[in-house]
Amino acid sequence: MSEVAGSGRRLFLCADPVLVRAQLAGRDLARAEAGALRDDISTDEISPLPAMVHFDAALGRHAHTGFTAGGERPIAVDALRRAGVGVLIGGRRYGKGSSREHAPLAELSAGIRLVIAESFERIYRQNADNLGLLTSTDLGLVERLERGEWPSTDELLADREPLAAAIVRAGGLLRYGLGPQAAAADLEAPGPKTLFEKIVERHRVRPGFVRADLRFIHEYYTGMCAHLLEEHLGAHYRLHEPDGIVCFEDHLSYVEQSPVHVAQGLVPGVRRLSQSHRAFVAKHGLRDHGHAIGSEGSQGISHAMVAERYALPGQLVVGTDSHTPHSGALGCVAFGVGTTEMANAFVTGAVRIGHPPVLRIEVGGRLPVGVSAKDLVLHLLALPAIRAGGGVGRVFEFGGPAIRAMDTDERATLTNMTAELGGFTGIVEPDDETVRFLRERRGIEFRIEPWMRSDAGARYGSVIAIAATSLSPMVARPGDPGHGVPLAMLAERPRIDIAYGGSCTAGKREDFAQYHAVLSWAARRGLRAAPHVTLYLQFGTQDVREHCIREGWLEAFEAVGARILQPACGACANCGPGASTSTEQVTVSAINRNFPGRSGPGQVWLASPATVAASAIAGKLASFDELVAGACENLS
Repeated sequence: MSEVAGSGRRLFLCADPVLVRAQLAGRDLARAEAGALRDDISTDEISPLPAMVHFDAALGRHAHTGFTAGGERPIAVDALRRAGVGVLIGGRRYGKGSSREHAPLAELSAGIRLVIAESFERIYRQNADNLGLLTSTDLGLVERLERGEWPSTDELLADREPLAAAIVRAGGLLRYGLGPQAAAADLEAPGPKTLFEKIVERHRVRPGFVRADLRFIHEYYTGMCAHLLEEHLGAHYRLHEPDGIVCFEDHLSYVEQSPVHVAQGLVPGVRRLSQSHRAFVAKHGLRDHGHAIGSEGSQGISHAMVAERYALPGQLVVGTDSHTPHSGALGCVAFGVGTTEMANAFVTGAVRIGHPPVLRIEVGGRLPVGVSAKDLVLHLLALPAIRAGGGVGRVFEFGGPAIRAMDTDERATLTNMTAELGGFTGIVEPDDETVRFLRERRGIEFRIEPWMRSDAGARYGSVIAIAATSLSPMVARPGDPGHGVPLAMLAERPRIDIAYGGSCTAGKREDFAQYHAVLSWAARRGLRAAPHVTLYLQFGTQDVREHCIREGWLEAFEAVGARILQPACGACANCGPGASTSTEQVTVSAINRNFPGRSGPGQVWLASPATVAASAIAGKLASFDELVAGACENLS
């Protein structure tokens, strides 16, 4: 690293942990000496679990302590601040994963003033803008910094859209919102439009901003949001249309059974988060879905409950979670935002939005028996174009015969995981299935209006065509959801220790129908989860739990030895039973992401609900068809 006036020292986030440690110890590296830079640095690594109980300057001590290189974690607590680092330099898709604004805030609090990367994930960069943290994709800046030249703010913002540049110049979104700055007017393109474009136009309130029909927040962010609002507006601010705000305590309700939280003394910090959340709810008289009454867990995972109870076709929904696009399965525009964005939305009703291109995913034919939406999205994630960042910042519009044949729960798996695809959001045109879902789940008769579809001739940034009949059960190797491979091509099947079925992605009714299909088959034959495997099944919402009870599915789950958990984000957020406790453990999980440390220190393979259930019985990675074939061979 080198000292540059006004910037602090540079740190190359190298793929080689030895070089990272050497820089922190004082060695100066030129770009050529740094070698390969880490791609896909996730927000889970920038602000790992211990950081998440803070929402102030204390975050800076934890910045990048989850960063992984060569299987090691070379950045210790408070290392960036002690080393005087002011500039970070990384590879592609920097800041992927969770919408946690803790990540750029941790960097700012550690003294970082500029992050340079080949490319950024949309939510991370928008959160950085909202806090006033400078970012750039111009790697040529590195040579200038080596020569002692610090670029001007105008240079750093030259290629940014006007609104983003104005927000950064103002020092962040809340300062921008309070000041006189203005951005260029939006221009509506003539001609046929996509459904996404139509919804956005109907919600436009001023250049660069749209009105949200529903805003929701959960306990990881409520305290930070309240802190930001009081810091900028004082104690007596008022919320805009509070009836349009819903609050949730869904992430941390199993914290007392979370080994990492207990071992690291994080439980008191979590309790403070809950107290801050409840105080905010009480102060403003907001709707709140909290912990389950009289039992463990919560009433439900926020974005899953929004789809079940609140979102409607044609609406615009925002939430403080990267998986907010879950509700796009109903034909609405739903996207995740950071805490500053939500604080601004709470007092103005408006949310910042750009002009993301729409990527059409056309899925022809029908999925084969035993292949689910999870397999389809793992296939998409493994495509070279997506791995190279082709989905970053895009709107994923899912369509075609295979999508029309899916129920709403399966469609929600696709829209939910547009977060992993790098997308801005995902959407499916509403149809008769949407009407059925709303009637059966909410008892309402919804009429789809003629405009609620993409026009013939609408312009797409690109189209990816997939033949559904060519797909088979998929898994994703540990480390990244994009490490997908057809299970049949995996010659060596790892022995598993944990099988986890749950989360927003895989805790829906249809997911539990898939678990039940496999596990009831096993129970009828006297089979149980393998002796070395612990099988967890966790409902996404209380509505799902009640459905499973009505259907009589719990008997089969209990017969095979599954541990049944109440609704919560749980192991997916490394906060509850089902997370690994050692690096040697191997998990097969139906969750949405498997970044290092995401669900404990062990190795996490991603799979569909059916594959998770089958693997639990087999004791190793296996599809349901393979489990059945293996059982037949043993009987013959």
